[in-house]
Amino acid sequence: MSETALYFTGPETVDHRPVSIDPDPSEVVVATDASAISAGSELLVYRDEMPTDLPVDENIEAFDDTFEYPMRYGYAAAGTVVAAGSDVADDWLDRSVFAFRPHQTQFTADPDDLVPLPADVSPAHGSLLPTVETATNLVLDSEPRLGESVVVFGAGVVGLCTTRLLSAFPLDELVVVEPLAGRREAARAMGADRTLTPDDAAAELSDCDLAVELSGEPAVLNDAIDAVGYDGRVVVGSWYGEKQAPIDLGGSFHRDRIELVSSQVSTIDPARRGRWDRQRRFDTAVEWLDRLDCERLISHRIPFEQAADAYELLDDRSESVLQVVLTY
Repeated sequence: MSETALYFTGPETVDHRPVSIDPDPSEVVVATDASAISAGSELLVYRDEMPTDLPVDENIEAFDDTFEYPMRYGYAAAGTVVAAGSDVADDWLDRSVFAFRPHQTQFTADPDDLVPLPADVSPAHGSLLPTVETATNLVLDSEPRLGESVVVFGAGVVGLCTTRLLSAFPLDELVVVEPLAGRREAARAMGADRTLTPDDAAAELSDCDLAVELSGEPAVLNDAIDAVGYDGRVVVGSWYGEKQAPIDLGGSFHRDRIELVSSQVSTIDPARRGRWDRQRRFDTAVEWLDRLDCERLISHRIPFEQAADAYELLDDRSESVLQVVLTY
């Protein structure tokens, strides 16, 4: 059975290529209805800024092994089960499901690797599940506490979802720092008490309890360090790829005992592994998907055939762009 997959074929270049799918008796075939593009890791692949010495993600079998062109990438597909192998229960047919799969018109999957979507969740909204899971992981790693002042740097889609989750905590104040006015407005809608430009943040923030760095820009880590006070915590959720910037760890960093925490969704923090696993975290993300204003997050729906335009749009960093979803 021949289908079409999106391939990253070189810096700032994508292509549609035929792929064959041959389901086993224990697998189903899913026709993709929508897939979300990550403006973080996928843009690093698009720009050739990924570290080539790392495996793509050992937890997702559908990925190619390394970050080398040509490669398929993407991990947020929602679709409908259109065929089931002889060993699969018939009630899987016609289900709306989510899968960690690259952008592709149809794909095969073991039912255990699929997440049935609630009936009232559209495929476009369901494709945001990895983003909500990332935000869930960030909040778990941040450990927000009663009465704390918290600042989030970056109001992209991950930053906005993280802001929404943090807004459910009894904080003293939740601030979002973002250069783009439209994203600052979205952050307020997601529960931020106030929003600041980077220049205003540099002048006003110096004694926060917790900073969460989600801008994707290494230099902003300095701003996050400067924003917290003595014994403050900085959670680094951005994946910078091969981008580098000088980080100032002199001055008050050591004397103020500022803690830097790495947060990455591929694993669970060791301190929480006794009570939390990937399944519990994902189930929590599914519950929160219903509480988020997903439609506010989706700024563009672009046909799969025009995927090159979608990546160019994201790469241009237009103020109007938040989440881009490919439709099929």
